[in-house]
Amino acid sequence: MKDRLGEVIYVGKAKDLKKRVSSYFQPGRFRQIDQPKIRTMVTLVHDLETIEVRSEAEAILLEGRLIKEYRPRYNTDFTDDKRFLLIRVDVFNDVPKFRLSRNRTQDGSIYFGPFAHAGPLRRTLSQMRQKFGIILADASPKNLPDGRIRLYDDARSEIYGHPNELTVEEYQERVQEACTFLDGKSREWLKDLETEMREKAAEHRFEEAAALRDTLLALRKTIQQTRKFTRSLPEHNLSKDGAARLTEALNLDEPPTSIECFDISHISGSFTVASMVRFVDGRPEKKNYRRFKIRSFDGNDDFRSMEEVVGRRYRRMAEQGQKFPDLVVIDGGKGQVTAALRAFLILDLEPPPLIGLAKREETIIFASERAPLRLPLHDPGIRLLQRIRDEAHRFANGFNAELRSKKIRESVLDDIPGLGPKRRETLIQAFGSIHQIRSATLEELSNVSGIGPNFARQIYDHLQRAQGGPAGNSPTP
Repeated sequence: MKDRLGEVIYVGKAKDLKKRVSSYFQPGRFRQIDQPKIRTMVTLVHDLETIEVRSEAEAILLEGRLIKEYRPRYNTDFTDDKRFLLIRVDVFNDVPKFRLSRNRTQDGSIYFGPFAHAGPLRRTLSQMRQKFGIILADASPKNLPDGRIRLYDDARSEIYGHPNELTVEEYQERVQEACTFLDGKSREWLKDLETEMREKAAEHRFEEAAALRDTLLALRKTIQQTRKFTRSLPEHNLSKDGAARLTEALNLDEPPTSIECFDISHISGSFTVASMVRFVDGRPEKKNYRRFKIRSFDGNDDFRSMEEVVGRRYRRMAEQGQKFPDLVVIDGGKGQVTAALRAFLILDLEPPPLIGLAKREETIIFASERAPLRLPLHDPGIRLLQRIRDEAHRFANGFNAELRSKKIRESVLDDIPGLGPKRRETLIQAFGSIHQIRSATLEELSNVSGIGPNFARQIYDHLQRAQGGPAGNSPTP
């Protein structure tokens, strides 16, 4: 169910959709709804979209995925953010330790996970200590006079079966191997959970399948948030190492000093905007960030949007004689990259190195016929790209939210019958903002020139209903 702005406000499922939906909207049944929240929701529904699936199991999975994706305000299930265990590696130390954590902080650590079950995770961590020779939070390594380190001062050095005294570099090689193992382990456990969930659904054990579905969705969401976090060395090292790594991985002539990244943001095809962020020497150059409204068309077309904003950016730079960036990054896959390349070709401009970063698998997409490239998630090159892409995403979403908020505020007045542009402008001038109009008393509204007591009552009641409050209860001035 969607409101008049196209925002999804409720997601539900039923074997008989006609019967389920009509129960909300038949006048007789609507009057019987005793929950104010549901009654309010029904009054806001402007459009419906249906998806037909083949089984109850598929409906369970789809409902949960859509609620997680859209976070409708009138759904209460599946919207919680469960805090699962993570494995934290403090790689900013010369001798990193592995420990469990339920929170990510921007302290320069690497985080792996999340993992749903604490018991198996603790056993895995204990086994990793023996398999890779790493240390956990309870160890207190010591520096030796010859520059090496000693991991343990007790019998554990014999139990765990690895050399107890070694160089920092040798220990960090162990850490790298353990991190590679963990990166694959989280994906393996996700796959096992999904297999178990589908088995339960196939056996018609839907409650158990739904519980596993909820866990799986929450895990995936947390993984996405974890991978967005810049995971490793301090910023200056990440920038330097990342640029060097990209030079090699992308076959660039020299390390990219300046990088610009584009992202498109919209809500169900409405409020389509774009952002461009610029990084120099691995750091954001915010004075050169740019925001774009899509001008050439209305609707939802990421490819056309990308072609438009890339063309606008580099046509202007070419006209002003400015140097193009060393690397252009597009948030998206082959279609978005092709659209960006088309913008250069239409303008007859030589494009700089141009790549896309596809979110799902963090795959690098090339404008040429070169095959897509997947770097390890701990690779400094991919981490630098992620950091820039995430900043572009944040900047675009902020602009989108700003426009939506403005439109929603203005639409409150647009919906009042009889309130035309002139009197609407009079109200805004009298009170200064939509918020102040909504907070005004009936008497204050009546005192505005051209409004009068009767129309003031109509405006007041409409605004009260829009906020979910009682209408018609204010005394007549």
